[in-house]
Amino acid sequence: MPVKKAIIPAAGLGTRFLPATKASPKEMLTIVDKPAIQYVTEEAVNAGLKSILIVTGRGKEAIENHFDVSYELERFLEEKGKYKEVELVRNIAEMAEVYYVRQKEALGLGHAVLCAKSWAREDPFAVFLGDDIIFSRKPCISQMMEIFEEKKCSVLGVIEIDKNETSKYGIIEGVEVNGQLIEVKDIVEKPDPKDAPSSTAVIGRYLFTPGIMRELEQTKPGVGGEIQLTDAIRSLLKNEKVYAYRFEGKRYDIGDKLGFLEATVELALEREDLKDAFREYLNKLMAVKD
Repeated sequence: MPVKKAIIPAAGLGTRFLPATKASPKEMLTIVDKPAIQYVTEEAVNAGLKSILIVTGRGKEAIENHFDVSYELERFLEEKGKYKEVELVRNIAEMAEVYYVRQKEALGLGHAVLCAKSWAREDPFAVFLGDDIIFSRKPCISQMMEIFEEKKCSVLGVIEIDKNETSKYGIIEGVEVNGQLIEVKDIVEKPDPKDAPSSTAVIGRYLFTPGIMRELEQTKPGVGGEIQLTDAIRSLLKNEKVYAYRFEGKRYDIGDKLGFLEATVELALEREDLKDAFREYLNKLMAVKD
């Protein structure tokens, strides 16, 4: 069965970006002029996944408002003759069928995905983590969907990291199929570098068979007292094959302040309406610093 659904967990508190996230969802922080969660949603839509469930929490109403119709704003823009802006905001509301469910307690990523069980039913689905923004010619999740359709099993997006960073990621152990594809044999959540089975790290793109929900229902709290998605994947490996895929594209960790700044600068330098003036500004800034 082809993948048609996507889950976006967005219930985190965003403590790494305080005080900006004290009253505003971290997912609504903008990269240039677009909220972070919109980049992730557009990746899903561009891959043909137009049924999207966002897992929210208290204080996340701005996310729902962003993807809703804004009649007052549209009318105001129309009265001002700003028809391009009208189309821009209308397209956001029409890009996908967006549903919401609340994660009532901060019990971990695995629990957030499990909150979508009734909506996902027995269908395969994608999971997008909003902290990972990926720019590529073909959407990262589209690349992974090709593997999913061929192998008929779950697929994890992975990157190679420095070995001393393994305590930040789920790390896989596996058998190389080719330069991009790995058959996963084991996965460990945030291991100490000396204990890590490899330097191949799972990032925020997943494709799952319905079996992951059954595993999540049985998963006990793990690292940090939370229900870890990594632990459920490890259990899934006992019953199904799982593959990891080294995707083509550039990933930014915008949950990290430096990664957020890198994404903002590099995306601005790609924008036709900004790149020349912004590059000139950066060159002047660096000349002054030198």
